[in-house]
Amino acid sequence: MQRVGLIVYPGFQMLSLSTMTVFDVANRSLPQPRYEIVVVSEKGGLTPTSIGVPVLTAAIDRGEFDTALVSGNYELRSPSPAVLDFLRCAAGGLARRVAAPCTGAFVLAEAGLLDGRRATTHWAYARELQKRYPRIKVEQDRIFIADGNIWTSAGMTAGIDLALALVESDLGADVARLVAKKLVVYHRRAGGQSQHSLLLQLEPKSDRIQSVLTYARRNLNTGLGVEQLAEVAHLSPRQFSRAFHAETGQSPAKAVENMRVEAARMFIEDGRHSLDEVAELTGFGDRERMRRAFLRALGQPPQVLRRNARLANALAAE
Repeated sequence: MQRVGLIVYPGFQMLSLSTMTVFDVANRSLPQPRYEIVVVSEKGGLTPTSIGVPVLTAAIDRGEFDTALVSGNYELRSPSPAVLDFLRCAAGGLARRVAAPCTGAFVLAEAGLLDGRRATTHWAYARELQKRYPRIKVEQDRIFIADGNIWTSAGMTAGIDLALALVESDLGADVARLVAKKLVVYHRRAGGQSQHSLLLQLEPKSDRIQSVLTYARRNLNTGLGVEQLAEVAHLSPRQFSRAFHAETGQSPAKAVENMRVEAARMFIEDGRHSLDEVAELTGFGDRERMRRAFLRALGQPPQVLRRNARLANALAAE
């Protein structure tokens, strides 16, 4: 039985608790539970979350942990010296690994555990992390990073990706995939995957345009010309183009290209398809057309993303 502990302190992010749900669902997906799950604080007892709801915790001095996760907070407040000392002991051998979703990276940094290491955090706090702790190599555009026995992840729901990666490391990809399916989330995004989505730039105001985007995502391997999309919207091509640009700030052609880049990036980082296959699956048709689109959208070719993903996954496996 592996003991997994989430270390919390007053005002910790409520969403930090979602990481523990991953281990809970893993237990419920196995013939016998693999994880003992506990939430701990310095002295135990009721600890208020960021929304004021108290959580009952045990004291951190009760036994050792296989995996110690530390929660983050919005104000970047450092926890007590006792919690920092505990984390130093955990990283020094009391625990097999230490992980910090979101701004929990600031807590690990304050404890000196990230000095000389690669780390990530929520994109909105990455520059501040680098500024406060210049000895860290902050990689702000990563979902999660494993450097030795220290793991960090991007913000908010990326903590679920981090927890799924930990489960995959323990129990294999099939179990992690089953857990993700039960959680109704993507099977763990690759650690090297960008925190930023090109699709987040598309925020249509009407159901009509939203339905077109949904159709396009499901049919990326087809032509997806203006006439085809306009028919889905029940508008003339001219009316559709004007309405689409007014709601998204992009032309239909640019939006389709960005959707193809986003889908292709996921295939590339997954590593199960050749670049020629990815180009075919996502509607680019050939590698050169896909390469030019990647350079326009991301500033780097597909080969660089594949290399980065392989490096990140190799480091995570160490």
